[in-house]
Amino acid sequence: MIRYLTHNEIDKKKWDKTIQHAFNGNIYACSWYLDIIHPYWNALVEDDYQQVMPLPINEKWNIKYMLHPFFSQQLGVFSKTLLYPDKVTEFINAIPNDVKYIEINFNSFNKIVKDSGILIPHKNHLVDLINTYARTQKHYSTNLKRNLKKSVKANITLHKTTKPEEVVTLFRKNRGKQVKQWNDHHYLRLQHLMYMSIHKGKGIIYGAYSERNTLLAGVFFLKSHNRLTFLFSGQSEEGKKVSAMAFIIDSVIRQFSPGNYTLDFEGSDNEGLARFYKSFGAVETLYYGLKINKLPFPLSALYKIKKLF
Repeated sequence: MIRYLTHNEIDKKKWDKTIQHAFNGNIYACSWYLDIIHPYWNALVEDDYQQVMPLPINEKWNIKYMLHPFFSQQLGVFSKTLLYPDKVTEFINAIPNDVKYIEINFNSFNKIVKDSGILIPHKNHLVDLINTYARTQKHYSTNLKRNLKKSVKANITLHKTTKPEEVVTLFRKNRGKQVKQWNDHHYLRLQHLMYMSIHKGKGIIYGAYSERNTLLAGVFFLKSHNRLTFLFSGQSEEGKKVSAMAFIIDSVIRQFSPGNYTLDFEGSDNEGLARFYKSFGAVETLYYGLKINKLPFPLSALYKIKKLF
């Protein structure tokens, strides 16, 4: 039996044990992670936490809605046993009826039937690090190999002492100028998430520095469930010229190969980023977002409904 639980009713010890042992568990679904990206999240739980689904419900103008939280790629249903489409459908149908708008990403192991709502395919890119570095490197593109020679020639050095706020600042001064949906509150939440992940041994930051000890690029990885997840990064214009980002990723592949980790690029639907990730030999996979609109007219007819919330 699937039960709806409010935040205070959730047994987080049982929850985290399920996420730890779920065949499709990921770090985004850990209780401490959810507490940061969406405080007071609710949940659907079957039996004694055999299968669970987090619900990031919000309310505005007396309308309850559910949008996928920033800094988490895939949520959905998590299970200790194999999941079938019918079970995923049961969980979707168990979402409280008073949640009038839903736009959330399920994980790649959740098979969603078409009549559940509008399905939106998303791309992800993965590199299996089970092989030796030399074997993985053979799958690098010619252009990537050429760019890595630039970083070696520039005498870039790699450090693990870069602070989260340094990477965030680097991002905001460069590519972040084009990202309008994040404000100061979102960046502070991200820094909190990065620090907490590092404190729990679940996060690593790498910084690439020039000969003048200037930060050229920084990447924050999550390390959990046999995955190294590329969560956030920043790079300067100077860093782009010497391929500092590629240098960091190549260094991480070298460090963790061979091993039982998968490098998860956490995207992307953007063709340029996808091409960059594929240059490391990454394999494209799919996961699906689900959109359900039960809002009353005229709200239901408004374009880009998320802007209402």
